[in-house]
Amino acid sequence: MKHISDSRSYDLAGLYTLSLRLVIGWTYFSAFWRRLILENKLIPDEAGYIGEKFNHFLPNALGIKPLIEYLVTHPDALHTSMVIFTIVEAVVGLFIILGLFTRLMSIGIFGLAMGILLGSGWIGTTCLDEWQIGILGIAGGFVLFLTGSGPFSLDHYFIKNNKNFTRKKWFPWLGSGILPLSKPKTIVLAGSAFIFGLTLYTNQYFHGGVWGTLHNKSVKPKIEISNISLVNRDLTFEIYRTEGVDVYGSFLIGIHILDKNGNIVKALNHAELSKFPKENIRNHYVAKVKPGKHSLVIPLGSKADLTLNLNDILVEKEEIHTVKLIDISGIEWTARIITFNH
Repeated sequence: MKHISDSRSYDLAGLYTLSLRLVIGWTYFSAFWRRLILENKLIPDEAGYIGEKFNHFLPNALGIKPLIEYLVTHPDALHTSMVIFTIVEAVVGLFIILGLFTRLMSIGIFGLAMGILLGSGWIGTTCLDEWQIGILGIAGGFVLFLTGSGPFSLDHYFIKNNKNFTRKKWFPWLGSGILPLSKPKTIVLAGSAFIFGLTLYTNQYFHGGVWGTLHNKSVKPKIEISNISLVNRDLTFEIYRTEGVDVYGSFLIGIHILDKNGNIVKALNHAELSKFPKENIRNHYVAKVKPGKHSLVIPLGSKADLTLNLNDILVEKEEIHTVKLIDISGIEWTARIITFNH
């Protein structure tokens, strides 16, 4: 009688989480649907390539930044990873919708959601978009592992019609039905506490959402300038866009070279930057700094070395002091120039 009672309880739990299962399943399956069926977003060097979006995660990722940087600096490995990732999302999402090997697929949901959370939990212009998707996916995956699927699932169909298969010891752990836990309350409490702790930690880390001052790194663009050198009359510096909206670039409309007194000794305007020589741009990642129609476009996560020739300026090299970048929004970034005599 106890087995029948437990079986009935798991059937109801799986039934009550049906909407959760369908929505989470579509959330991940739709990624495959969007990238390959509605539009092919797995073609490198074409607009919408998913690898470039992956590059957007890099600047403020938590814990997995070295992995992301390795992939965006190795385009072939990145493309292979994006294809595998898309296939995994398709299989996991479809199987969750169908209720087939639900618990195994829920582990996949947990892992995929964790990747979203750690990689892009800081991104979101009007709300905590990616953070919410990631953390809710983790909680949802945990719940589906505990409940399995109910009557409207292939797991349930096989439990009713293929008992020789579903009575194997491994099936309840990978499919659905009675989960053989000796201390379910302890496991549920421990898992829930871990997920809630992860929620609070990442909310604070990415957005300051628990205490202190709220911050959103997706609102304003930020460009870091480094590795500046002036060798002879060639000025080289590295730019790295670490914040701002991910769906479009920072639009650089001015580069000013200043002397020690803050006077402009050389200026490139938006028209000149829109024709900036591509051979003077050395991109590090798949998200590329490049001339646009009216400016120099700097996508989120892109890093590049820019080279400017200063033969046309009149001041001595020792008087060249600062490089200033001007965004179309009016934001400016400056850095000191280091000169070397060769």
